[in-house]
Amino acid sequence: MPRTLQTMPRTPERWPALWVVLLLGLLWPGVANAEPIRLWHAYVVGGEEEATLAALVEEWDGTPVEVLPLAYDSMANKLGAAIPRGEGPHLFIDSHERIGDYRRRKILAPVGHALDPALYQEVALTAVSSDEARWGIPIGLKCVALYRNTALAERAPETLEDFLALTDTLQDGVFALAYEARNPYAHASILHAYGGQMLTEQGQFGFVGPEAEASLALVMRLLDSGAVPRDTDGALVSNLFRSGKSAFAISGPWLAADLGSELAYEVHALPRIAETGAAMQPFVTVEALMLSPHGAEREDVRRLAAHLASASAAQRRQERARTVPARNDVAIPGDDALLRAFAAQAEHAVPMPNVAAMRSVWEPARKAIRKVLAGDTDATAALEEARRRFDDVLRPPPDPRSPAPMLVVLGALLLWGAVVMVRRVGSPDGRRKLRQSKTAYRYVAHAVIAIGILVIAPLTVGAATAFFAGPAGEVRYVGLANFAEILTARGHPLLSSGSFYLVLAVTVLWTVLNVAFHLGIGLTLGLALSRPLMRMKAAYRVALIVPWAVPNYVTALAWKGMFHRQFGAITGFIHTINDVLGTSIEPISWFSRFSTAFAANLATNVWLGFPFMMVVTIGALTAVPKDVLEAAEVDGATRWQRLRRVTLPIIAPTMLPAVTLGAIWTFNMFNVVFLVSGGDPDGTTDILVSEAYRWAFTREAQYGYAAAYAVLIFVMLLITTRVLNRARGGWSGSGRGGEEEA
Repeated sequence: MPRTLQTMPRTPERWPALWVVLLLGLLWPGVANAEPIRLWHAYVVGGEEEATLAALVEEWDGTPVEVLPLAYDSMANKLGAAIPRGEGPHLFIDSHERIGDYRRRKILAPVGHALDPALYQEVALTAVSSDEARWGIPIGLKCVALYRNTALAERAPETLEDFLALTDTLQDGVFALAYEARNPYAHASILHAYGGQMLTEQGQFGFVGPEAEASLALVMRLLDSGAVPRDTDGALVSNLFRSGKSAFAISGPWLAADLGSELAYEVHALPRIAETGAAMQPFVTVEALMLSPHGAEREDVRRLAAHLASASAAQRRQERARTVPARNDVAIPGDDALLRAFAAQAEHAVPMPNVAAMRSVWEPARKAIRKVLAGDTDATAALEEARRRFDDVLRPPPDPRSPAPMLVVLGALLLWGAVVMVRRVGSPDGRRKLRQSKTAYRYVAHAVIAIGILVIAPLTVGAATAFFAGPAGEVRYVGLANFAEILTARGHPLLSSGSFYLVLAVTVLWTVLNVAFHLGIGLTLGLALSRPLMRMKAAYRVALIVPWAVPNYVTALAWKGMFHRQFGAITGFIHTINDVLGTSIEPISWFSRFSTAFAANLATNVWLGFPFMMVVTIGALTAVPKDVLEAAEVDGATRWQRLRRVTLPIIAPTMLPAVTLGAIWTFNMFNVVFLVSGGDPDGTTDILVSEAYRWAFTREAQYGYAAAYAVLIFVMLLITTRVLNRARGGWSGSGRGGEEEA
């Protein structure tokens, strides 16, 4: 129809027909509702879940659907930013535990009659229900279970304590059980068997008390006996089980996708805890179709949701993506042992609470578990500290303030700026300069507009955000309260864990040491590669630039793997030394104490940063006059004297801007700190930018507080840059003096 309208000649006799078509477009619902349905999901691109969803959307014969895949970690933030502006999805697929957070942000609508309760399992209905309403249509159940390598173990142990005895029957280097011991999600199954809980029904931090302490004591026994490997993550669990280095593994159905058909394995329900006699109960996550407020208003969106959640869709999902269905009317085939095992485990699992406070449990619980398992403190102290952190994150935002004082100050500044501008333009000299600069203004106008839109406007909005606080939908102006809380350490001791001043001290130490190493190594290599008699200089330069050319997040992950206590390259090197020299050097647990974790971060960032200084040094050395060096040599100056009194003063003005850039980049080097140490131990290696990130994305989305951190970072860098610029002027003078002296 649109193409026909575009090719129609615009003659007077055609106008009545055009008006009829436009009127039908306004009155006919099918035409009026022509906006495509936007569907967002967090499935792995190229995975079976995404392929199944694409096939189901392809079969849909209604309104066109635009499908957008997102990363799971960023999906909540993107939804919160897009839906309130009417630009987000009409329908999205996400985990049920985020329902409370989405409701608080007012980006989620109840599904209403789109869900028939009689068709769904009770655990699925419980997961998506809150305040007598249902906020999602369940499409799949996911939880962890016990994988068994049939070549290494004949049967599954009845209790978790049985894995202690199983260790003695396995070959050296083979673990009895691999699971993410430091992950609170994985630990919850043990905690539930002791009668504990991560979050109470009243929304309070529940990972405290005798039950929590007993669960951690059992995990410590498993680690100390060697039955369970230390410092494991999901990827390592998968690699250990797939390579036959672990007889059992606790993981979800996603592990089966990585195993393939070469490995013979079976899946069982999680064992009991002998001390309590209760079976381990993991968290169950319900994957659900959710409606945004503007999506819930459209009947075609609800029909699409019903299509994607239908019995035939659930059948396709379990056959191809191996997802346990949430519906009662979809039977699992009797010969599918994998799905039957996970379905049986899901029936005895605990639905993860779907309240907003659940999002704030993970970080303090993770820190407490890591401190206890590393032996840094006892369980009672660590768990009480975790509860204090949880309460601190969830405490109410500052009271609202009147914006009048800030408006008065802003108005006075604008008035002062206007007066200064008028006085300059009004003077004869100012008018003359303005007329002379008209051509230059025309040349730079587009650049000023682009920078204003892309740089200045976001910075201004970010700075303004620092004066507001409160959850989404309830944001209020609080003046300088965010800055006051940061600078007073939120009422805690000024050098307490996570305080602004302690993090600032770590950041300054981090920046000074990195820049010193970058400059020292880069200057040394630059001087060496600039020697005229050195052979193969081009090959050396290319090889030494490689660390700078590789993306820093790739390098950070590679170095993190090398620092792993049990399986890292450094530990392998230590084992080699022990074998060759007969020594008994113990592998280093790099991230269990501040000194070694900081050293790991430092080594990674030095590797990334010295090539830049080396390249700048090589370029600066080309500006050193050879005749000056020759004159100094004729005057009897030694090589060291020529370097100190001639070369360095001349290249100093060129090197100082590079040092300034290096200091700014290092001060904000988020990737290395976040990916290598992750702030461990206990957040002590976090720097200001990573601490700001945690307040924005892992601690109840306190964007105002995080923006205040960003403003303070900007102010400190601005002052530092001004100081270094003044120093650059001094260096320039000394450089000229050194050259004249020579």
